[in-house]
Amino acid sequence: MSGSRNLPMVSIIVSTLNNEGTIGECLKSIFELDYPQDLLEVIVVDGGSKDSTVTLAKNFPAKVMVKLSSAPEAYNYALKIAKGDIIGIIDADAKVERSWLKKLIVHLSDPKVAGASGTIKTWNRERALPRCIGYDIEYRYSRIKGEAKRVATMNLLLKRNVLEEIGGFNEALPTQYDTDLGVRITSRGYKIILDPSAKCYHFNRPTWRSYFKQQFQYGKNTLRLYLKIPRLIKGDAITDFSMNIQPILLFLSVIFALLGFFNNLFWIISAALIFILFGIFIF
Repeated sequence: MSGSRNLPMVSIIVSTLNNEGTIGECLKSIFELDYPQDLLEVIVVDGGSKDSTVTLAKNFPAKVMVKLSSAPEAYNYALKIAKGDIIGIIDADAKVERSWLKKLIVHLSDPKVAGASGTIKTWNRERALPRCIGYDIEYRYSRIKGEAKRVATMNLLLKRNVLEEIGGFNEALPTQYDTDLGVRITSRGYKIILDPSAKCYHFNRPTWRSYFKQQFQYGKNTLRLYLKIPRLIKGDAITDFSMNIQPILLFLSVIFALLGFFNNLFWIISAALIFILFGIFIF
């Protein structure tokens, strides 16, 4: 894919919801990509932000639309109007290096490769909690050697025809849809490549409250995903078994804590689950 005449049209989709603190840097990094601007389309789908996210997004030459939706619903909606043969997904709280797109797109010249993703670094690493979350993410991605069964959609390049072939994103999963997507892609014999030279910087949850809220949602949707595909619970290169059950334990501990108001036994169960959770986290 050398020379701009041989480069494909790329449509990058960004799903937003109350991302005023990061959307500016996110879109700035996209429009500064080392890629012909006439071959780059950026679509922002906002899920109903209460802050200035939409106003800030409109400062950039992107197609900005408001549609009350989850992230997978937003991606499927944008896919219908996107012009590109290559679809890029970048989170609203992430930014990419200038060479990100060109480093990833070369992998898609292989007919067996459906997608490519870059490695994930921490954007807000000056704070302790985001830095620790970042260490965990970087460790998980360091376990992948070239080919991955699945990757996070915070920085992902996909062939449009493959995405349409598998039916797009699973709208029944507000989170964990990326795992579901990877399984459906690779089960058809396609590959997903992780290129560590293509870097993405993610703004990790800055507070314990926001982090546990996120993990609670992960746990709920992880349970739904495992009921659909039980074999996933054994883990993979990104998430082994002990990592897999952490969000589930958090989700169940909260549920049992609430049930404890009706029967004290449930508080004991909740405390036991939290003890197990922190034991896994520490060791």
